[in-house]
Amino acid sequence: MALDDILKQVPIEDIAAKLGVSPAEASKAVEQGGAVLLSGLAKNAQTAEGGAAIQNALKRHEGKPGVSKVDDIDQADGGKIVQHVLGSDAGEVAAKLNASEKTPGIDFGKLLPILAPIVMGLIANATKGKSDSGAASGESGGGLGDIIGGLLGGGSSSSGGGIGDLLGGLFGGKK
Repeated sequence: MALDDILKQVPIEDIAAKLGVSPAEASKAVEQGGAVLLSGLAKNAQTAEGGAAIQNALKRHEGKPGVSKVDDIDQADGGKIVQHVLGSDAGEVAAKLNASEKTPGIDFGKLLPILAPIVMGLIANATKGKSDSGAASGESGGGLGDIIGGLLGGGSSSSGGGIGDLLGGLFGGKK
C-alpha cells in the first residue's frame, strides 16, 4: 500500500465541506498532511523507543473500519497523535503547511487531527501481521520504518517534488 492508496480511502468530500474548500483543494491538503504525518512516523520509527510507541498506537487502531464522515473521527485522539508524531514542532509544522502556496486557505491545525486517526487506522489494518515481527525489537525500528518509508516512497503523485521539498524544509532543515 502506498500513500496514494491511503489517500483514496480518506473522505475528501466531507473534509472539503468541513474546511470550506473545494474537493480538489482538500485533496492536495490531505496529500501534504498525510505525507507529513507519515514522515513524522518514519522519523520516530528510527529509534527503538519511537518504534515501540508507534507499534502500540497501531495496535490501538487495528480493526477500526474506514470512515466516511469527519464526524466519525475522534479528533481529540487525532490531536494526541499529531503531538506524538510531530512533538514540539507540531505548531510550527502546521504553520508552515498553512503558508504553503500549494494549499492556500487550508487550516492544517484543523486538518492534521482529522487525518491522523485515519492514517493510523489504515496503516494498522494494512500492515497487520507484517509489522509484528521484529519491528519494535530492532534498534532502529527496523521493519516498521521500512513499512512507513514504503508508504511514503510508493506515492505516484505528480506533486511529489513539492511534498519532498516541503518535508525537507520541515524535518531536514531543522536541528
